[in-house]
Amino acid sequence: MKATLIQLRARISAKKHLEAIPKGARDRGIALIFALLLLVLMSALGIIMALTVNPDMMINGYYGNYRGSFYAADSGMNIARQQLLNLTQVQVNMTPCSDWEVKPAPCNNPPLLGTTGAAVLNTLKAAYGSFTPLQGGQAANSWPENFEIVDTASCTNSFALAPGYPVITHGQNAMYKYGFLYNLCAVGRASGGQQVATTENGMLYVNIAAQSNGQQQVTSSFADFGQFVLNWAPCSLGWEIPGLYAGPQFTDGSWNLGWGNYIFTDPVSQVNPNVSYWGEWGCAQSPTTSYSDGHQTVAPNYMQGLNLNQPTTPTPANEFSQEWAVMDGMGCGEGSNQCGNAASPSPPAVQHSDLNANLRNISGTAYPLGGAASGVYLPYCTAAGPTCPNPNTVNGGGFYVEGDANVLLTIGHDGIGNPTQTYTITQGGTVTSITTNVAANTTTVASGGNTLNLAGVPESLLTTPPNPATMLYVNGTITSISGAGQGVPAIQDNVAMTITANGDINVTGDLIYKTEPVTMDTNNTLVPGALNMTQDLGLFTATGSIWYSSSYPNDNVQVDGAQAAIGATCPNVGGWGVPCSIGIKGCVNVASTVGAQIQANESYACLNWVNVFFDRRYTAIPNFSPPWFPTTQVAANDIAQTSAPLVTIPPAQRMSWVTTPQ
Repeated sequence: MKATLIQLRARISAKKHLEAIPKGARDRGIALIFALLLLVLMSALGIIMALTVNPDMMINGYYGNYRGSFYAADSGMNIARQQLLNLTQVQVNMTPCSDWEVKPAPCNNPPLLGTTGAAVLNTLKAAYGSFTPLQGGQAANSWPENFEIVDTASCTNSFALAPGYPVITHGQNAMYKYGFLYNLCAVGRASGGQQVATTENGMLYVNIAAQSNGQQQVTSSFADFGQFVLNWAPCSLGWEIPGLYAGPQFTDGSWNLGWGNYIFTDPVSQVNPNVSYWGEWGCAQSPTTSYSDGHQTVAPNYMQGLNLNQPTTPTPANEFSQEWAVMDGMGCGEGSNQCGNAASPSPPAVQHSDLNANLRNISGTAYPLGGAASGVYLPYCTAAGPTCPNPNTVNGGGFYVEGDANVLLTIGHDGIGNPTQTYTITQGGTVTSITTNVAANTTTVASGGNTLNLAGVPESLLTTPPNPATMLYVNGTITSISGAGQGVPAIQDNVAMTITANGDINVTGDLIYKTEPVTMDTNNTLVPGALNMTQDLGLFTATGSIWYSSSYPNDNVQVDGAQAAIGATCPNVGGWGVPCSIGIKGCVNVASTVGAQIQANESYACLNWVNVFFDRRYTAIPNFSPPWFPTTQVAANDIAQTSAPLVTIPPAQRMSWVTTPQ
């Protein structure tokens, strides 16, 4: 009780004391409290701002270093890529040689060795194998950046020949085309330890062309030309259809070119000293690679140069040895006296007696001595004899068709998977199909419900051992020839054939290989394994023309193989429907070829665009051409020349590019 009383008295005393203090003096301590609270708040805000800004500063610093390292790696990659070009060009043997390997020393080696890729890469890595500063010259005060070309855990530097290279053209316009696949690994570093790795791979092309000061004559297949035109007078017949033309281009006259896009991937040559350029001005002759009247310009893209004043290329002396090839598998040696006529350098003309002695139809009836109006005949015999050791065996080079005919080419397989090639020949209401099976070594003929099974397949006896090859000779006009449809393969893998007509050849649909040997683009390179493939189609007429038409909705047509409408007796004429030309019936949108085009004359054509993708096997493989295809004497370069090879290296083609932080 006493304690409680004392506490009460204390409270009353404190209250009286507080009431005795002036009212304004009572609030003086509150300002200090607020100041302390504000100080705490400002300190908290400062800490928050510091915590917020510091990551941003770290991110910006990292990003700045990353970008600096990225640009260092990118710059180093550009330097390395250019050095690949420079170092490769240094490796070229610049000894004046008009051809390589096939000539005596010092021309018995290719212009680039097989070790070129490794040598170039080693030199590049030795120069930039450690961090190299980019500051120098006008960039002396720039941001400090360094790069190196070095193998990493995820990237290995490499530089080597691509499959199918080099592509070699011997003889006239001798040239090596190299394709190198490269993979470059560049690491860039700016200030600090930040690094960025850049990986790039692509293709580098090197074209090395001979420049000769002399000429000699060598035998060459017409298939060695991407395009050949025998007769083309200056400023005549309008101009070449715009398009992509690969392979060596040659004319004994003058190229006539107009406005439009022309891409010539290989050397363009002609006998005339001037090119004919067509425009609104009409036609003008000029030795230059382009022409302009100040308002309009015709500027073809001569990727491998323009060669004027070249020697002429003569036509073969005799074109009808293809007829002999059906019977003897040799074509009478293409004029080398193997037909037994020593008095003449050309094969003797085929007589009815020759056909009677060597050819039979499906029923075994020999070709009539008095001639025939139609029919399909093969080189085989039905009974053993002095000239027939193996009855019911194909003992020649192909098939003989008397009279006009439609031809359909299709591919297939037998019951155990062996590839087959079928020739379906239609004459009026008679349909004859001939199927060759190289793997089984059989030929099957079917017509009118009858079937004839023969051992063997047509062969070329021009090689030892003989090679499977087929000559389909039509003694008349081929009114239609095509495959089974647009884009449907018509020529089986590793099947070589030439189809010859003693008249026109009317291509009415696609004739394409099952496997294309080259890429169908401006690179026009051999596909992997192409040098081991032998599929080859030749279309040839010495008296008529090869006509394209299309029944497809897009009005396009593609014909693979070497096509030749050329003969020693072809007249020098021009216009619509001229003989010995490759022309268009009706109108075609795009006409494409994988092979070669050879013609005596140019004709007008309703055509928007042309693609000639040259079959590089014709020049990469010695003596490779369609069987019994016409040959000629062309001018080849001599050993001596006055200038070094012409080396052109277009910009590298990047395929992929990746950058990653390290």
